[in-house]
Amino acid sequence: MNIVILDAYSVNPGDIDWAPIRAFGTLTIYDHTAPEQIGERICNADAVFTNRARLGEIEFSQAPNLRFLCLFATGYDKIDLAAARRHNIAVYNVPGYSTDAVAQHTIALLLELTNRTKTLDTELRKGRWTQHAGDCVWDAPMIALTGKTFGVLGTGAIGCQSARIAQALGMRIIGYSRNMRTAFCGAYVSREELFCQSDVLSLHCAATDETRQIINRETLKTMKPGAILINTARGALVDSQALTDALNNGVIYAAGLDVVDREPILPDNPLLTAKNCLITPHAAWLPKDVRERLVNLAAENLYEFLHNGTRNRVDLEG
Repeated sequence: MNIVILDAYSVNPGDIDWAPIRAFGTLTIYDHTAPEQIGERICNADAVFTNRARLGEIEFSQAPNLRFLCLFATGYDKIDLAAARRHNIAVYNVPGYSTDAVAQHTIALLLELTNRTKTLDTELRKGRWTQHAGDCVWDAPMIALTGKTFGVLGTGAIGCQSARIAQALGMRIIGYSRNMRTAFCGAYVSREELFCQSDVLSLHCAATDETRQIINRETLKTMKPGAILINTARGALVDSQALTDALNNGVIYAAGLDVVDREPILPDNPLLTAKNCLITPHAAWLPKDVRERLVNLAAENLYEFLHNGTRNRVDLEG
């Protein structure tokens, strides 16, 4: 079996072993693959693994032997599933591998915005502390979370875990989701109530036609002026310009983002100059043990496919 990894560096910069996947055949590893290189690199492949590459009709038509495609990811919006079905290619994802890590990052963004630990450390090292004029502790407010309302949009595994951590910090938990889950530790409310009641609104839903740019000028106006928005889900959920304007004009207080609408972030993305906006480079899932789990689960998907299993197969949907 000829196996190709198109963008290995995005998952493994060299600190973990590809052995679980290599065990299935001849493995060709590309650290990076430009869009125009995909067709050439998968033309003889039986199986392909990718994290960030976009594949559809054009790419699949250049890979007559391809029968298995696995995302090193939970989301699979970069793959044209209809084209995969036309070419008889089974598409798998890896759900649930990073639940705890993403929930941890969600709270890390929140705590940095409320406690400003890095900013205070930086200013302290410049010589600013209580004995100096212009004390750095008054540069921006510090916010106590106990008693505040943590709102969750999308109560899947990550949303539920983030809510549990927020609850441990003394926060009141509310949520909105198409599916109510017994694992959710808060109270379900309407979507409108979620936006207007949340002191912190944390996004944990997929990017669909229903949710794309759900954070927009109108919904932002319904939020509290002191509200904090956290997005560790999908950048497409947020209208970047609308959020930038809301932050700069005091419509809401702050935002912590691990994802943006175009990745890698473009130099002209308005959020780069937005007030009180903390951005990390889609890094919530990057702890080494999480990436090791991801590779092992992706290898299990190939085993599943070879044994006619459909667990984690997504092209059968719809």
